[in-house]
Amino acid sequence: MVLNSCGPNEDAQSLDDTLFEESTANGLSYYKNGDILEAKAPSPHGSFKLAYNDVAAQALDSEGELPVGASFPKGSLLVKEVYKDGQVTLIVPMKKDENNDFAGDGWLWGEYGPDGSVVYSVGEKGKSCTGCHGGSPNRDLVRTYDLH
Repeated sequence: MVLNSCGPNEDAQSLDDTLFEESTANGLSYYKNGDILEAKAPSPHGSFKLAYNDVAAQALDSEGELPVGASFPKGSLLVKEVYKDGQVTLIVPMKKDENNDFAGDGWLWGEYGPDGSVVYSVGEKGKSCTGCHGGSPNRDLVRTYDLH
């Protein structure tokens, strides 16, 4: 399923449902061969795997990372699968969509339980996310490469 810009009748709940569905679909590629990356301060998410869609993967360098100062193209999806005791406990996607009414700093931000329950809605527009994600170096609000 493709996540489009917010239309006049689209609400945060339907967008959360769509973002969760896209985040758990097959076909994503994994950073560091899908290894679980151990939590390092100041990351609030814990240990995780990071996955990308094909759009995001096109922006990565030979190390599988976004170069400093570069940006992901519209439609890029990055998904953290947070683990505890070997089980996925949280799905944390970022979807690049600068024109979406629910975007915060150009990204849709969400957090969902493994069952799709909303923990942090796109309706919050990333207001609890962008402060930490805006740190240096600038990698289009993605912190993984510099914290893990």
